[in-house]
Amino acid sequence: MTDEELMMAVCRGDQRAYQTIVKQHLTSISHYAFRILGNQKDTEDITQEVFLKLWTNAPQWKPEKAKLTTWLHRITHNLCIDYLRKHGRMQTRESFEEETASFELNGADASNYKIKILNQALGQLPENQRSAITLCHYQGFSNKEAAAIMNISVKALESAVARAKRSLRNRLLEEDVKTEQPVENDKLGNGKSDSVESKQRREPG
Repeated sequence: MTDEELMMAVCRGDQRAYQTIVKQHLTSISHYAFRILGNQKDTEDITQEVFLKLWTNAPQWKPEKAKLTTWLHRITHNLCIDYLRKHGRMQTRESFEEETASFELNGADASNYKIKILNQALGQLPENQRSAITLCHYQGFSNKEAAAIMNISVKALESAVARAKRSLRNRLLEEDVKTEQPVENDKLGNGKSDSVESKQRREPG
């Protein structure tokens, strides 16, 4: 069944269709909420509320305006923002540790130390930057879709992503100075690594 067929069934009170949608989207929604909130307990609460809203507000979804996953992520985003405004800041990470460092540390050579530093840096980003880079680089949305989820312009979304990448890169460079370990800038999408450039400079013309 397509998303539209499933949602039509949910509107009729079909619990089997509802469970199918939950199964399809639970991982993505819970991981997005966790990356914004930073702890397991609140993530579970928000995720439950998202799927409760799916059940009660199913007729509000307009398939001609947004894909179902985009609609669900927008609900999740709004709930997370409400939570952060109420509680002031994200909480300490407690789970999903490997998932929280996937987009720029895909290489097998990424150290646990750098993953930890990156997670800390992500948590210190302003909410809009953290949301923007999570939607685009973790959740796989296009800039247009991510902007719609956050209810901002594409230009504002691109600016937030650029600032987030710059902040993360600077944090990794600071740690590189402290530990005297080379940081591979290309993992944040910014050209060749220091080690590659050094190798090229050593090679004869």
